[in-house]
Amino acid sequence: MQPLTLTMAVSQTITDTHIQDFIIKAIKNVCSTMIRQDASFVERTAEAAYTGFKDKVYVFGSVGFEGEINGVVYLCIPDDFASHAASEILGMSRNEVTMSGDEVVRDVIGEITNMTVGGFKNALCDIGFPCKLTLPTVVRGNNLEVVSLKSATRHIFQFDCGSHRLVADIQLKHE
Repeated sequence: MQPLTLTMAVSQTITDTHIQDFIIKAIKNVCSTMIRQDASFVERTAEAAYTGFKDKVYVFGSVGFEGEINGVVYLCIPDDFASHAASEILGMSRNEVTMSGDEVVRDVIGEITNMTVGGFKNALCDIGFPCKLTLPTVVRGNNLEVVSLKSATRHIFQFDCGSHRLVADIQLKHE
């Protein structure tokens, strides 16, 4: 009987196509599984993706990752969609979510962000870039904007989920 040999994926270059494919798969999986809605990729954009965010309340969830590659993913979610997601995931009415307070929505968006970035991170690990996740951070408000990290490569993607526009802002640093 031959011994079982395990080999790690050989590290390779991370292309723009990898990043796009990984985040599309992660967003679609989390939206369909947790919120029971299909998410569709709209486009990759520049920083101008945040121009419409100034006048509305949004919830921004972020989770970082550290290891062979370091970075952070920000999910920018309209406040009304965040409440809808909390309602779907927790099996509560929108009224019950509102009465439960902001903490319920922050917890749900933290979990959605954690699951999405976990899927993205797993895809990075599969191509030879092992890394670990940081704890999620969630901020809610208007006039919010994500600032580029120094010496990071930035990738911004827009998705539609129902009638809502979601943004995934990915910033990567190779060490």
